[in-house]
Amino acid sequence: MSSSPEKFGAFGFGNKDAVVDVFDADRSRVLRNTYWLLALSMVPTVLGAWLGITFQFRGLIVGSPMISALLFMGIAFGFFYAIEKFKNSSAGVVLLLGFTLFMGLMLSRILQIYLAIPGGPQIIALAAGGTGLMFFGLATYATTTKRDFSGMGKFLFVGLIMLLVASLANIWLQLPALQMTIAVIAFGVFSAYLLYDLSRIINGGETNYITATLAVYLDLYNIFVSLLQILGFARDE
Repeated sequence: MSSSPEKFGAFGFGNKDAVVDVFDADRSRVLRNTYWLLALSMVPTVLGAWLGITFQFRGLIVGSPMISALLFMGIAFGFFYAIEKFKNSSAGVVLLLGFTLFMGLMLSRILQIYLAIPGGPQIIALAAGGTGLMFFGLATYATTTKRDFSGMGKFLFVGLIMLLVASLANIWLQLPALQMTIAVIAFGVFSAYLLYDLSRIINGGETNYITATLAVYLDLYNIFVSLLQILGFARDE
């Protein structure tokens, strides 16, 4: 079968610059849609947190902490599966927003604790501001740097598994020092994950804006929670 330049030119691929322009346009579209959907996802997150605080969701949780953690992971992974399955349709957007509503509801548990302590609202504001600065800083760096961060994926996944195991273990151990260590490591791991995920989107490694939004959302969510815990420990709360 012939692969002459003329044949490719007939389909609009004869010019290398044209191919690059198409790739850049598609990459820009994914990035733009990711940022818009990420901003939209904050609405159900805030709504879920407000509902959880208003109706005392933390006090409604019955059972052991381990059962609660396993239930949370079961629901979260159920959302992950459904979002992945419908990522190429509008149903994927609805599922993603439903997931962020659920995550806001779960976030209300720790927010209730901080709102009840002296200076708690200020700690929450500082954690939110720090998360925003981290996002804008790493997004700018990922956009301007020429470095390839694709090799970080395997190391970050190992770190994620170790964090998960340590977090589950501390449900039984209840060691403040271990919790502080987990929070600091989680902040580092998810900050690196944020750089990794943003770099993949910017460089065309991720071509679906729904899964891209999910990845960045989880990074920011965990950075915020980690900062919240670190700032709380810093104030001996």
